[in-house]
Amino acid sequence: MTRAAVICGLGGWLPPRVVTNDDLPAGLGTSDRWIRTRTGITRRHRADPGSATSDLAVEAGARALASSGEPRADAVVLATTTPDRICPATAPEIATRLGLTGAAAFDMNAACTGFLYGLAAAAGLIATGAADRVLLIGAETYSCLLDPLDRGTAPIFGDGAGAVVLRAGAPGEPGAIGHIDLGSDGTGADLIAVGGGGSRQRMSGRPEQDGERYLTMAGREVFKHAVGRMADSCRTVLKRAGQEPADVDRIVAHQANIRILHQLADELGVDRGRVVANIDRVGNTAAASVPLALFHGVADGAVRPGQRTLLTAFGAGLTWGSTLLTWPELAVATGE
Repeated sequence: MTRAAVICGLGGWLPPRVVTNDDLPAGLGTSDRWIRTRTGITRRHRADPGSATSDLAVEAGARALASSGEPRADAVVLATTTPDRICPATAPEIATRLGLTGAAAFDMNAACTGFLYGLAAAAGLIATGAADRVLLIGAETYSCLLDPLDRGTAPIFGDGAGAVVLRAGAPGEPGAIGHIDLGSDGTGADLIAVGGGGSRQRMSGRPEQDGERYLTMAGREVFKHAVGRMADSCRTVLKRAGQEPADVDRIVAHQANIRILHQLADELGVDRGRVVANIDRVGNTAAASVPLALFHGVADGAVRPGQRTLLTAFGAGLTWGSTLLTWPELAVATGE
């Protein structure tokens, strides 16, 4: 019988420092009302100096393992755009800190779609028998990439981590990852990017220029791509599963902008109330976005066992992805 990857544990972690809209630098030339009406964000969490992505990942990973009832995994997959170092990967250190030394461990970068790509990787590891249990973590410290005076990015992104444990199980059981749709379009690589630090800049023979260390984003273009790509990806997954948008109880989408979430619901023809949103309190946490939205949705009662749940995301690359599952019964610690 085909082995399916089944979600059996869920955890989340936000660094304790909260930055409200009013706490942002006055030099941004913006206001609490401006940010809320355009993005839906009222606050975000930021890691303290000296913290790294691995620190957030370990906290979320530990909670996911506790939720699963077993402190073990055969593989650790870290979805992130902000690894501790360019080399080596961050996942092996996370595995060791969680007592999982010897487990397979690797990083993957699909930006804000990283968690969906990670689900596909975890499902593949389980389907092939390479692992029986996989810890998948989405973790980011995007504050290290932000120009504090860029109002197109500084108010939007936050730091955080979310994680799930997947076990080998049967297709169709609650928590089993169903059809997965993934895609990319490299012609939009410059729409969301960090220009410096990589081989393209380093091999150019010139030093890093002012501003190249920061994330830049073409907001209007990204908005249009995000809605269209996620909607198409959702339709693809639903068609493969023989389902219609009306059959979906909850949509847990990448938390980039409340207007994107609303327009996605409108595009799919479903009530906006079916879309889970925590962007108001965490902002855009990139690869951590979907698992954190799941974590808060379960803790708040917005995501409940038995609900047909559609996961979807869009990110830099450009990348996108979706999957469908029936949400399982999980023991999840409440709080941030």
